[in-house]
Amino acid sequence: NKYTSKYLDVANTPLYPFGFGLSYTSFAYSDLQLSSKEIQSDEDLQVTVTLTNTGKRAGTEIVQLYLRDYFASVTRPVKQLRRFSKVHLQPQQKTLVKFSLSRSDFEFYNAQLQKVVEAGKFKVMVGSNSQDYLEADFLVTEK
Repeated sequence: NKYTSKYLDVANTPLYPFGFGLSYTSFAYSDLQLSSKEIQSDEDLQVTVTLTNTGKRAGTEIVQLYLRDYFASVTRPVKQLRRFSKVHLQPQQKTLVKFSLSRSDFEFYNAQLQKVVEAGKFKVMVGSNSQDYLEADFLVTEK
């Protein structure tokens, strides 16, 4: 690149991603499940993920759910934090973390400044921060 405005010997990314946190233990995410791969614009979507404390100490994890709208009539965020849950687990304990997404989570203001839910493909991402997550795609259809 002829024009560059970064240090050449380090990555041009933040040192820590959004939502990053330190702990005395470690956690593992698995088995991301959606209640449906296709919902209507007025239906709720249930999202579940299994969280396991894989370390030797008790700890607390903030489970974060991000949403992405692939195609919209106006520019939308690539990742939008929609839900989070604080979960405390003992060593080697696992639990099922549940989230419910409703119509308001998919709504945005269009070019005419009306709140709408547009049909299309969405991605849900669940994890410990904005970079480390499990993901699944689903469709929202017109009512």
